Amino acid sequence: MTRLVILGGGESGVGTAILGLKKGFEVFVSDNGKIKKKYKDVLEHIGINWEEEKHSKSKILNADVVMKSPGIPDTVPLIVELREKGVPVISEIEFVSKYTDAKIIGITGSNGKTTTTMLTHHILKEEGLKVGMAGNIGDSFAKMVAEKDLDFYVLEISSFQLDGILDFKPNIAIITNITPDHLDRYEYKFENYIASKFRITENQTEGDYFIYDADDNVIVEWLADHPVKSILMPFSIEKQLNKGAYIKNDKIIIKTNNDTLKMMTSKVALEGKHNLKNTMAASTVAKLIGIRKDTIRASIANFQGAEHRLEKVLKIQHVQYINDSKATNVNATYYALDSMSAPTVWIVGGVDKGNDYKELMPLVREKVKAIICLGNDNSKIVDAFGNVVDLMVETYAMEEAVKVAYKIAERGDFVLLSPACASFDLFENYEDRGQQFKEAIKNL
Repeated sequence: MTRLVILGGGESGVGTAILGLKKGFEVFVSDNGKIKKKYKDVLEHIGINWEEEKHSKSKILNADVVMKSPGIPDTVPLIVELREKGVPVISEIEFVSKYTDAKIIGITGSNGKTTTTMLTHHILKEEGLKVGMAGNIGDSFAKMVAEKDLDFYVLEISSFQLDGILDFKPNIAIITNITPDHLDRYEYKFENYIASKFRITENQTEGDYFIYDADDNVIVEWLADHPVKSILMPFSIEKQLNKGAYIKNDKIIIKTNNDTLKMMTSKVALEGKHNLKNTMAASTVAKLIGIRKDTIRASIANFQGAEHRLEKVLKIQHVQYINDSKATNVNATYYALDSMSAPTVWIVGGVDKGNDYKELMPLVREKVKAIICLGNDNSKIVDAFGNVVDLMVETYAMEEAVKVAYKIAERGDFVLLSPACASFDLFENYEDRGQQFKEAIKNL
């Protein structure tokens, strides 16, 4: 019996355990931390051996294949030892893709991948297709493949998941953009991170498609030096293209195999230039798989957007509060500030991932009237913007930050939570941060 060891007892780990058991593997789950009760209950119910708060080498090094959680770096001694022994260490998407014949749409990028994934899924669902959404979002891909029979999967895929692939290939791949992020996992070399993102295309063939941002110099330059086999479908808001998606006369124009779709930009439900790009990417997918034009137009007009991503929370005394807690890097916050159309009180801060705030300078000068720092260590933000805005306040709890914002903001202003940082100093994760923001606003 082939032994499958799963490192990490979270959503992807337990999902993989369910699929592994169904496919006849001997399965063992090991987590260095605590496994949540809901996941333990599943493992107990289906009779899978597990351990928590340790990795027992005697039960792991005898694996035939190891599926590791994306949160575990490749440099961990246990992973190095497994690879030296010749044991394949793979990600969930690699393990699962062998067990489905469904068409796979894989979406990666530093920013915009969640929105693009959700919008793509929304359009396919509106057409009535049997489609699942998984990866970094929603249920585990493995669990879906184990329990459902679907024709399409829309997967949000991180660079960490792509690091663990061997044969995985999406029929349609998307890279929304590439900006420096997670460099601590890539020896602080940007080119390593770019190469990791491009792994989404490495197994594609001439019959597959690659959708990408033609305005992103990082992507364009990498493509010039590292050509891919798949059919290129660029999108741009800066230039007209012979093939792909672009903007002309306030219309999105998408050209695929001898057919053209036109949609008014004013009908796109999501605000901001970056969301025009996300909409172009998702609509190009829909066009390539033959979804009706009316469905695509209706879907982009009625789409609600992702929670914690430029989410309008409440208007209080003519001040709009916006939750962009999912902005965990500078580039995501750039998009948020760029789409603000009134003076903005900006709540920023958290765990700094080596941020360079220079690119935000012009937007901060133009749009931000006050900055509220929210983090254990705000020194970099204070140094960067202390002389740029008239008012800067340091806070150490969400309720405090929101109360200060309420006092500062005037009629017609925006209050924007867009941290540009990870959340782990004061919050469990970005969702917790966003929920606390929303609660604090309701309690004003």
